[in-house]
Amino acid sequence: MSLPAEFHEIAERVNNWGRWGADDETGTLNLITDAVVREAAATVRSGLRVPLALPLGPDGVQSGLVPGRINPVHTMVQINQELFGPGTVATSDDMAVLSLQTATHWDALSHVSHSGRLYNGRPADTITPHEGARFGGIDKVAHVVSRGVLLDVARAHNTDRLPGGHAVTPEDLEAAEELAGVRVRAGDIVLVRTGQMRVLLAGDRNAYAHPSPGLSVRTPEWFRARDVAAVANDTLTFEIFPPEIDDLWLGVHALDLVEMGMLQGQNWNLEELSTVCAQERRYAFLLSATPEPFTGATGAPVAPVAVL
Repeated sequence: MSLPAEFHEIAERVNNWGRWGADDETGTLNLITDAVVREAAATVRSGLRVPLALPLGPDGVQSGLVPGRINPVHTMVQINQELFGPGTVATSDDMAVLSLQTATHWDALSHVSHSGRLYNGRPADTITPHEGARFGGIDKVAHVVSRGVLLDVARAHNTDRLPGGHAVTPEDLEAAEELAGVRVRAGDIVLVRTGQMRVLLAGDRNAYAHPSPGLSVRTPEWFRARDVAAVANDTLTFEIFPPEIDDLWLGVHALDLVEMGMLQGQNWNLEELSTVCAQERRYAFLLSATPEPFTGATGAPVAPVAVL
């Protein structure tokens, strides 16, 4: 089954292949220049820090909807072991087994392919069983620090949570932008709040997964026009699920990651940030969100922090 014509039309309009050279593996992160970071640092006023990551534990977001993804399994491998003899300093160590996209994470540009291609036209078969992603892996993302902008779409709709069938449109993003009193600009990292995280925090991970509000297939053009560096939201699927266009599953993923080369993140807890931004009446901040650099991985956990 081929992708619908509408997808290919949008893909042509947002495509960034070759924009930063034929060998580029980081895509729109190139938009985060030194000047952008200096301006981002200037947004800090109070120094208030808001964590945006979910805990990594057995009661996480994974419900079996995505095959192969498990919640973290944590095991102790040393407990107060006196390595150098009785009476010496003792150490405790542990290990974990987890899917790299298990909770709050970034998708690498290699996470999705379509028509046999990854970002920048690289062949999808550059992902191998033993080496993982030889192109566009999460280890190529050396640093993600920029101005973050919260687009609180749920609050702009005067609700705590958008309904499961709500596809977030460019018009929604602009309404949230107006609420925020800020204009998204080149190099920004945009955080889109739908309120869906409230379902997970209430203990229902199945309802959190499906049905879910999320980004519409129309939003990549908006992000491309604004030269956004990366986008994250508070859902499992990132885009609306089930999809708004029949037979176009993960279309937003393909447009963002493959065509634009834009990092995208899921399962970000934006609830506290929503409250703080509303109280302080400002929605732009310094955001630190560098993923763990797993070699050849197609995604990785991240513990983002917004600094106001």
